[in-house]
Amino acid sequence: MRSVPKVTGMTYPPARRLDLIDDLHGRQVPDPYRWLEDPADPETEAWSAAQDALYAEHRERLTAALGDGPLSTGPLTARLSGLMAAGFVGTPAWRGERRFFGRRAGDQEHAVIVVADSAEDTEGRVLVDPMALDPAGTTTLDAWQPSKEGDLLAYQVSHGGTEESVLHVLDVATGEPVDGPIDRARYSPVAWEPGGEAFYYVRRLAPELVPEGERQYHRRVWRHVLGTDPDTDLRVFGDGLDLTNYYGVSVSLDGRWLLVSASAGTAPRTDVWIADLHATAPGTVPEFREVAVGYDAEVGAWVGRDGRLYLHTTLDADRGRLAVADPERPSVPDWTTLLPEDPEAVLEDVALTDDTLLVARRRHAVSELSAHDPATGALRHAIALPGLGSISALATRPEGGHEAWFGYTDHTTVSTVHRCDTRTGDLSVWATPPGTAADLPAVRVQRLIATSQDGTRVRAFVIARADALDAGGRPTAPAPTVLYGYGGFQISLDPAYSASTLAWVEAGGVYVVANLRGGGEEGEAWHRDGRRERKQHVFEDFQAVAELLIAEGWTTPDRLACWGGSNGGLLVGAALTRHPETFAAVICSAPLLDMVRYQRFGLGVTWTDEYGDADDPEQLDWLLGYSPYHHVHDGTRYPATLFTVFDGDTRVDPLHARKLAARLQAATAGDPQAAPILVRREQGVGHGGRALSRTVALTVEQLQFVAVHTGLA
Repeated sequence: MRSVPKVTGMTYPPARRLDLIDDLHGRQVPDPYRWLEDPADPETEAWSAAQDALYAEHRERLTAALGDGPLSTGPLTARLSGLMAAGFVGTPAWRGERRFFGRRAGDQEHAVIVVADSAEDTEGRVLVDPMALDPAGTTTLDAWQPSKEGDLLAYQVSHGGTEESVLHVLDVATGEPVDGPIDRARYSPVAWEPGGEAFYYVRRLAPELVPEGERQYHRRVWRHVLGTDPDTDLRVFGDGLDLTNYYGVSVSLDGRWLLVSASAGTAPRTDVWIADLHATAPGTVPEFREVAVGYDAEVGAWVGRDGRLYLHTTLDADRGRLAVADPERPSVPDWTTLLPEDPEAVLEDVALTDDTLLVARRRHAVSELSAHDPATGALRHAIALPGLGSISALATRPEGGHEAWFGYTDHTTVSTVHRCDTRTGDLSVWATPPGTAADLPAVRVQRLIATSQDGTRVRAFVIARADALDAGGRPTAPAPTVLYGYGGFQISLDPAYSASTLAWVEAGGVYVVANLRGGGEEGEAWHRDGRRERKQHVFEDFQAVAELLIAEGWTTPDRLACWGGSNGGLLVGAALTRHPETFAAVICSAPLLDMVRYQRFGLGVTWTDEYGDADDPEQLDWLLGYSPYHHVHDGTRYPATLFTVFDGDTRVDPLHARKLAARLQAATAGDPQAAPILVRREQGVGHGGRALSRTVALTVEQLQFVAVHTGLA
């Protein structure tokens, strides 16, 4: 192994530059840092270690520059911890009088699963605590599902950030293990049969049964009988279908109907089948009938307590509609629309009580709630929410009743659980987080609307200190500003409480969340207008918001930072290579950046429907049109950039950040001390969940980097 270069004077570690040019469908595509794709190569290890040393040196200089002010490490860590001190409480999953929910106290590293056995039991008892499983804090809870009777709990955990879920079953009364571990259960739902003797779930085929490069795929739906060897489970569904399929599975409350859904990768299309388990001999594969197969639309299906088949779909309804059918005649021609599409609001969720159909919609990213006639869908009345925020996880008692529960949050409100009396529409706070958040800063939240390059209106939330605004809500002076975005996979950036946002704003900054095309804020057409050959629209939307913030006096280019992770890391990677003059600082976390080779690593092949397939000449041109790694120009002054990567990440390989960091370090005309290109590497975590202390530590370093390089400090 090569020795690690000693880094002094903020000079970049040397990185060998290859004269490697691929001929891809006649396109000459350079790849000078391909050797950085292999993390185990001694040269890559030496380079990464040198980057660690460089980042450590920058941290020393940065913390010295911050002194002992409010953004220094101690006070900022304490403030973030205080803003997170309320903790978290989840919406209840009812099983008779028992209720299951997630909870995290303000000082707990991970949320735990709690069960309360009766209405009088206000505290409950902990069933699963990731810290008890792994005191090091590197085990995360991925999913859980109680049996229909509530006497058993299936839960999934993974280790070191890998998201490679292992499924276990425990006895709720005693907490003792009943079954498991069952491996290869990543992204698996669990659908219990009544009685709790068996469940349906999703598991990948054994590695020896699939090609070497396809072990992350080849999922199947299985039926598992408790206490038996999972290798003898009945293979129920999935043979002969797309190798990248993700499957959903559910069993109706009465145990008669089994529903299976399939989506190829992250494509916005879902196929659905239904089977009658009452007509299925024990131990045999059910006979499935098509509900909706081959339609270019998403379909979510379930059988309600009333025996009807419910279908939440974008078929012939860009913003979603709710249809019903007879499970005996489930095909599309036999559907009847119960809730038609709203021309402006996206249908998010529905819940059925004894007398009401409760409907949650999202209008321009802000949630709405309304009560409807369950037979006709006719509107009865709107239900006033606590503010301009977001609701989640409508929940009811499976056996019926007149109550529903949901989570609520907004930019200045920690997530709380509300109870709705569906007969009257009255709301009450039903559960609050177990801790108390520190006093919140006086902030004001408002909306801006930018005009993108093609004339599309793009909305953004702006959060600023109230005393930094005039009576009309305008900024009194330009301020250091963070512009955050995502713009992909139909994911919406809705109002939500954020300790990092509030800490930044309290310190004098402005925080902006842009609702870009590619997301789901305005429906499926909004999503599709920012994917594949239209992906450029996402970057144009982001730039339009940035330019509006500058034009209206919120900030200036030397005070503006952009921030994004995962697909949002691709967004800010494109922003810094397309418009380096617009930004002073960039936080690029767990990013996709080499869009020519992205599908060869991690879960990349499942994203070709979102981005395009580089093996297709036309689609390669889309990708080359914006791939950040391929749009770096020597001699350009690039903004200060911090790549944050996680060695356990099995979704987005850290190679993307390594390659672009090396390319930028070689190309930039910027002073490494004034506008450094840095990599922060973290071990023992991955793309998703992490311990609270690690979250705080990462956020502190990201905020400090942005503060120093936008002049907030």
